[in-house]
Amino acid sequence: MINKTAMIAASLLLVLGLGACDKPGPGERAGKKLDEAASDAGKKMDDTAERVDKTVSGQGDAMALALDDTEITARVKAAILAEPGLRSLQISVETHSGIVTLTGSVDSPATFDKVAAMVLAVKGVKDVRNELVVVSGK
Repeated sequence: MINKTAMIAASLLLVLGLGACDKPGPGERAGKKLDEAASDAGKKMDDTAERVDKTVSGQGDAMALALDDTEITARVKAAILAEPGLRSLQISVETHSGIVTLTGSVDSPATFDKVAAMVLAVKGVKDVRNELVVVSGK
């Protein structure tokens, strides 16, 4: 008898539960709110992803410029080292946005001009700021 009563109670609950599905209740409203929240979150994630992409792209451009400057500096130093008669250890090279700054010393005005012209011929160099000092007797 308990088994039969339990089956009847379960059947009744099932019928009542199915009947309640047709009526919008708190569960359906909560589900709708969850759907809306998920949609809003998706839009915000898309917006954030777009902003991150733009930021990373901008940083990538800056990094590419820094790598270009590093490459230009290496090329300039290689050119200076390859030139016979230059005291390459007396010349420092810095590059920023393709503009090479030379500091240090050379032994003559002719070497001063030669180094500047040589550096300007290096691939990627946009301009040369020649701050070398001519020191006689070195």
